[in-house]
Amino acid sequence: MATTIQVKDETAAVLKQLKNETRSGSYDDVIEKLLQKSRKEKSFYGFLGRKSKKEILKGLRDKHDRI
Repeated sequence: MATTIQVKDETAAVLKQLKNETRSGSYDDVIEKLLQKSRKEKSFYGFLGRKSKKEILKGLRDKHDRI
């Protein structure tokens, strides 16, 4: 069942551009791809930069420091 939705002219223009860029068959396909992309789990790869393991663990306490 198809549903009609209202969007701003600017939003419609962006959807049309994405439809052409992704070679999608319909606006529904474009929206579906955007939704799937937004639901992907975010990776923390590179979050700590280019620090070595030694630099990352430097300030942490070990068993000898515990009371």
